[in-house]
Amino acid sequence: MKLNEQTIAVLKNFSEINQSLEFKTGNLLRTVSPQKNILASAEVPDKFPVEFSVYELNKFLGVHGLMTNPELEFHEKHLTFSDSIREAGYVYCETSMFVTPPEKDISFPDPEIKFDLTETDLENIMKAASVLDTPEIAVIGHDGKIKLVMIDTANASSDTFSVELGDTSDTYRMVFKTENFKMMKGNYEVAISSKGISHFKLKGGNLQYWIATEATSNYGS
Repeated sequence: MKLNEQTIAVLKNFSEINQSLEFKTGNLLRTVSPQKNILASAEVPDKFPVEFSVYELNKFLGVHGLMTNPELEFHEKHLTFSDSIREAGYVYCETSMFVTPPEKDISFPDPEIKFDLTETDLENIMKAASVLDTPEIAVIGHDGKIKLVMIDTANASSDTFSVELGDTSDTYRMVFKTENFKMMKGNYEVAISSKGISHFKLKGGNLQYWIATEATSNYGS
């Protein structure tokens, strides 16, 4: 088999969440962060014929990138990449060597907060995160508006940056670590529960993330 560009993009994104990955048979890829505060799931164009695990996903992708659209051939304990003139072997690892996702997706509670997050707004807030080096991102409902705000809950005088997302009749501040915003570019449907979990689903795609909110979050106050 050969890897589709969309599959490669998902693998690159998942490598930012967990350096290791367990591949199941079929076209569903799932990963979880070592801290278990990010879970991601994606249906990709490629169907993997066997179950196998890689310990360093970036190395796996790096070997793939050494060749021109290589063919992947799966063996009992390793796989080979090959094109017309080159060949490389990559040895599988044991799944016991890293944190793997649960067999089933999270049972998501009824969310109190829902909104759409555009690719542009996501890009703007992540650029601000890079410029301001702010440790947290908050979804804030206040004075009838929903805003995505760069904050530092430990420093009230820190720099801030905000993007208005829509209207709300509720009051809340749902806080995320900036480092946990690992989503691929795109437009998302977002749902957040006061019970400490959020769901980001890519519009028009089969990519989704569940991200934990921080203990400094509050709803209704």
